[in-house]
Amino acid sequence: MATTANPTTDLFSRLSFRRAVSPTPFRFPSLPTPTPRVSVAIVALHKRNPKRLKYASQRQFTRGDSGMMRVQVEPSGEDFWKLDPVVDLINSGAVGVIPTDTVYSIVCDLSNNDSIERLRRIKGIVNSKPLSILCRSLRDIDTYTTGFPQGTNQGQANIFRAVKRILPGPYTFILPATKELPKQCIKHGSSTRYAKRRQVGVRMPDDPICQAILQNLEEPLICTSVKNLTEDEWILDPVTIADIYEPLGLDFIVDGGARIADPSTVVDMTGSYPTIIRQGKGAKLDWMVTGTDQEVQ
Repeated sequence: MATTANPTTDLFSRLSFRRAVSPTPFRFPSLPTPTPRVSVAIVALHKRNPKRLKYASQRQFTRGDSGMMRVQVEPSGEDFWKLDPVVDLINSGAVGVIPTDTVYSIVCDLSNNDSIERLRRIKGIVNSKPLSILCRSLRDIDTYTTGFPQGTNQGQANIFRAVKRILPGPYTFILPATKELPKQCIKHGSSTRYAKRRQVGVRMPDDPICQAILQNLEEPLICTSVKNLTEDEWILDPVTIADIYEPLGLDFIVDGGARIADPSTVVDMTGSYPTIIRQGKGAKLDWMVTGTDQEVQ
């Protein structure tokens, strides 16, 4: 006796496993649901919570196969929207180069110890060399240093009022640091020794590109000027900087055009008088003295 074929069964046998729909109560053994491959780091970055990101271990930056990122921006900063990826890279722990109102600077996140160590290696500077910070405002300076002298009724000059007139500007002020400043900024010798005198150089550059980056961060940037690796001179051309520093592990560079060969004027505020220890782009003002002036006094 011939067996009549079931059309539904024939159709079911011809369908692939993934597309088959069983017409009978029979069920294929259920497969384990794969665990979604979503990393904690991606979730954290998506939430964009700066307080969590500040101390998250996921912020150790790893450069991809694409190499260094270069962002070309108009010196006026009118196309500042191009800087969004730069801010994201800094927040994730990258080390890069940005322009200031003097020369280019190598920068990284203030609170990321791994990034600070990489910055030192890329620049080739020893642990005993202190690092400066790029500040967004005078409030940042008050947070990470003891601030500028306010003056007294006994005739002491109100340096704070004088400084407000020239910042932002091409000056680096050396001030006593507070406990808010990470120890990595003032290392001295080995990794377990730190300078007894906690001092730090602070800057507020008068540069639209630099200011646009700083204003979109939650804290200041660690910085050191970009110099030639074999000669004690500043590199002013961003293309040359990229050629030299990309092989050393630089993660990004913001190209804001060539700079002038004038560093910032460094003023030591930790002594009896504001003393210029390096004359640069910033002019000497009447409330500042030089080493020669002190000898005369």
